[in-house]
Amino acid sequence: MQYRKDRKGNDISVLGYGCMRFTRKGGGIDLKKAEQELMYAISCGVNYLDTAYIYPGSEAAVGEILSQNNCRTQVYLATKLPHYLIKSIDSVEKTFQEELRRLKTDYIDYYLMHMLTDTETWQKLIKLGILGWIEEKKKSGAIRNLGFSYHGHTAMFQQLIDVYDWDFCQIQYNYMDEHSQAGRAGLTYAAAKGIPVIIMEPLRGGRLVNLLPKNAKRLFEQDSLRRTPAELAFRWLYDQPEVTCVLSGMNTMEMIQENVKTAEHAVVGHFTKEDALLVEQVKAEIQKSVKVPCTGCGYCMPCPKGVDIPVTFRCYNEMYSESKGGARREYLQCTAFRKNQSSASQCVECGKCETHCPQQIEIRKELKRAVRELETVPYKAARKGISLFKLW
Repeated sequence: MQYRKDRKGNDISVLGYGCMRFTRKGGGIDLKKAEQELMYAISCGVNYLDTAYIYPGSEAAVGEILSQNNCRTQVYLATKLPHYLIKSIDSVEKTFQEELRRLKTDYIDYYLMHMLTDTETWQKLIKLGILGWIEEKKKSGAIRNLGFSYHGHTAMFQQLIDVYDWDFCQIQYNYMDEHSQAGRAGLTYAAAKGIPVIIMEPLRGGRLVNLLPKNAKRLFEQDSLRRTPAELAFRWLYDQPEVTCVLSGMNTMEMIQENVKTAEHAVVGHFTKEDALLVEQVKAEIQKSVKVPCTGCGYCMPCPKGVDIPVTFRCYNEMYSESKGGARREYLQCTAFRKNQSSASQCVECGKCETHCPQQIEIRKELKRAVRELETVPYKAARKGISLFKLW
């Protein structure tokens, strides 16, 4: 196992265990199976475990496994505050104490503001008194490192990086999201400020393995070096020195063994010209099914009405290159789950965006098409509920 340093000099395994996707059985987590898999990963050197308050049963399962095996001090625990459910500083404390009880611990190594979407949301938390609460928890040792997880575009990510002296951050990043989400620009921006970056969705929830186009799968079948889709995606990430740790929601022994084997050689400079060529070939096959030739450059932004145009087109394309359900969930997460919503239906067709688009995309027309497919009845209901209950 290879390790990379955090801000305090701690060695973090380049492969982290994402605990959201434990196998479920009979309405709950299959604890016996989860224990076998998690403990095997720990024995192989994995020492960063990621969970969250809203992952059903995950915190409690992790706490039970670590307690039963007396290995809490062998790992770094990361979990998250669901700030979108928080209305007061008292509820912050109540939620945190519940997480400690679930995890059977008295401290959290890496604590994240879960899905921090914009600076306005952070200011709302400050008004509730979050800064004093953080200071007290860090002083007592109950929280060792503070960070945030993020879904959204590069510019807002960079703004969030600058509003607080974060110890770390977590972003979605993979070879298909190189220039979307926080992207490579966001990754390097954070790293330049000395902030460790944890990577989530390295395989886009498994879609870069299970939902590859037939021609992309054929590229791997014909590969003389016998690289697998997962191996290539992880190697692409590990070659970047700004990446501290890559999370994987592992729930089979075969998956763990493959990822551990890849992580054993995860040093910067190991990515070959042949690897890079295969990545570009796979990306080309995936991109053949895209509906809008948007590169995610962001020149169309900001929209006067707040529409997140690059996110809309990315999710619209994902409906045809990957899966409709997954794309719609991502669109909901990136546009509705924020204080200032950024849905494509907010477009008033002013045309400002089109004057700046280097791809000369008919943005207004394409946004209308995207709205028809992305903003379904469930989306509209969820968006209304988020606004009504002021979750953000």
